[in-house]
Amino acid sequence: MAELELISNILCPFTQRAGIQLLEKGVAFRRTYIDLADKPDWFLALSPLGKVPVLRHGETALFETAVICEFIEETGPAPLHPADPLDRARHRAWCEFASAIIADIYMFYTAKDEETAHRKAGDLAAKLARTDRHLGDGPFFAGEAFSLVDAAYAPIFRLFDTFDRLGDFGIFDNLGKLPAWRQALAARQSVQDAVVADYDRHFADYLARQESWLSGRLAA
Repeated sequence: MAELELISNILCPFTQRAGIQLLEKGVAFRRTYIDLADKPDWFLALSPLGKVPVLRHGETALFETAVICEFIEETGPAPLHPADPLDRARHRAWCEFASAIIADIYMFYTAKDEETAHRKAGDLAAKLARTDRHLGDGPFFAGEAFSLVDAAYAPIFRLFDTFDRLGDFGIFDNLGKLPAWRQALAARQSVQDAVVADYDRHFADYLARQESWLSGRLAA
């Protein structure tokens, strides 16, 4: 297989999903980081939407997270999707649900006032509560085996490591299995290795520039 190159900025949670997947499979790849505020021309030539991640396989560039992850799943060893077609489809659906949660997280930390931020926190709490009801016996989403759903949710929980230092927003209240799942994912080597060593500092710096209600709490 030609060398794989995973292109992103250093914060993208969707890129982390693909990175975790590659690390879990033991597939060699090269990481290239760009500044999304100053996208190089060569990147815009690869990404029609100007978004990350992009996975370059030889001379071919793939874009859109779901497409990238399915390519990695189909071509790499150690499957992360279940063998049963119905279970596999269900896992794909929960990966998409994780993408919706990431969109809500963005709305949460960019909210300009406290009322909006707490309303968005409520949206997040509702989605995580729904996820919680579908968790297996652990330690991972479907039990003992690490899956692509776990790779999709691990970057979500990583962001809350920063949010938790800024206050208790009630997002994880009254959840049964999810807090233990969060801890299990944080301890996974692939999850730890999917980001730069000082990821938390970079995210905090990015959050501080948002001029949002939450960034105000960071500065306080």
